[in-house]
Amino acid sequence: MTSEKLLEVKNVSKLFPGVVALDNVNFTLHKGSIHSLCGENGAGKSTLMHILMGVYQKNGGTILFKGKSVNLRTPKMALETGISIIEQELSPIPDMTVAENIFLGREPISARFFVNYRDLNKRTEKLLQTLDIQINPTRKMKTLSLAEIQLIEIAKAISYDSDVLIMDEPTTAIGEKEVEKLFTIMRQLQEQGKGIIYVSHKLEEVFTITDRITVFRDGKNVKTALTKDLSKSNLVSLMVGRKLDEGFQKKNFCTQKELLRVNNLSRKGKFHNVNLSLCSGQILGIFGLMGSGRSEFLDTLFGLGKPSDGEILIEGKPTAIDSPKDAIFHKIAYVTEDRKATGLVLTSSVKENISIASLQKVSNLLFINRKKETGNAREMVRVFSIKTPSLDQMVVNLSGGNQQKVVLSKWLLTKPKILLIDEPTRGIDIGAKQDVYNFIAKEAERGTGVIMVSSELPELLSVCDHINVFKEGTMVGQFDVKNVQQDEITHMAA
Repeated sequence: MTSEKLLEVKNVSKLFPGVVALDNVNFTLHKGSIHSLCGENGAGKSTLMHILMGVYQKNGGTILFKGKSVNLRTPKMALETGISIIEQELSPIPDMTVAENIFLGREPISARFFVNYRDLNKRTEKLLQTLDIQINPTRKMKTLSLAEIQLIEIAKAISYDSDVLIMDEPTTAIGEKEVEKLFTIMRQLQEQGKGIIYVSHKLEEVFTITDRITVFRDGKNVKTALTKDLSKSNLVSLMVGRKLDEGFQKKNFCTQKELLRVNNLSRKGKFHNVNLSLCSGQILGIFGLMGSGRSEFLDTLFGLGKPSDGEILIEGKPTAIDSPKDAIFHKIAYVTEDRKATGLVLTSSVKENISIASLQKVSNLLFINRKKETGNAREMVRVFSIKTPSLDQMVVNLSGGNQQKVVLSKWLLTKPKILLIDEPTRGIDIGAKQDVYNFIAKEAERGTGVIMVSSELPELLSVCDHINVFKEGTMVGQFDVKNVQQDEITHMAA
């Protein structure tokens, strides 16, 4: 890091109807610096990033790029200025190829004014090789996993060769190996003099990769410091404005009552010969690297994919689960890893999203009992402390943490016996994480059996009773969390 300033934000404000999103914010990014923005959901981080990318227009203040005042009115202007972003919410064009997505609007053109696909694919292949991303440039985006899409979004942002690169939760969908790869790339960019604004709720990553931290709270920047001068507890206190006990107090609610048994379950091309048992009150973790089959296994238990072999027993009875409808009938709930794509109806209200999985409980033949529906939704907002101006607010307008709480509310109303939960804290802040952990613990205490997939091994070790390890579609190990070290699990999964 040098003293040379790449980007300066001076007294920038942003107002929305009834809300001060940014209040005279100041921020400086130096050449060769990896500078983290930290804060809870709704603190103002995303608003500032949207202003820097020309999505929102500031109401006051000045932005300087390499010492010159800039007015970034559109994303195109931001990119032309030298600022690019890796978005948290992925938005690929599904029917286009990897190469077409990466170089959209920048395609090489042949002499006849047509896209030169040979050159396009070669450029993409070279870029992906440089980043050590093993994905064919001609694959359609709709065939990629969420983790692979995340890697392509990273490649796309880097392809602009911008002086300032904003990374908004870039590791939420990728595994440990890919995170290490990303950090290597970031250090290379740092050596080239690029400035990186790094936004993540994973504080371990913040302390590993950044050199400076700016903390946002309630639309204001409350502190900027060298990373080495802050402790994790100091940072958490600055973010939430109070002391927060980050440690989750695990209790054991396991019983001998078996809710689910899987015998030699296989799904062609995804996983094979998986055997496990889940008891009432048990929180069973599943850990594995990208492509290990862990999410596909949960999909199959919920009827989103048909097994090619093996059997599923619910409370001792062989059960065919051919669709989500079957799963819900058997009291199985599923919190998917991508809440925006598969967990929520973004253009519907908080109330409608909360009630959507349990409409039969609030309906009479063809009619919905709106009073009952509203009462249930209001109770869930209270239970989860969902921050929303009203039950009629569209879910798309909520923060990530509050969106996740809406998903959890939806399934809590179904009173599940078996809860499948995939990356439950993806992209949410530390306060919301505690709420999610408490929800999982309360479900276990109620007698629900929980299967939880997470890329964050410390999270699994602190929340779960047992952890099963997946590798290349096979379950390769089972551990009691009381008798295992983190290194044993990561070594087995690698």
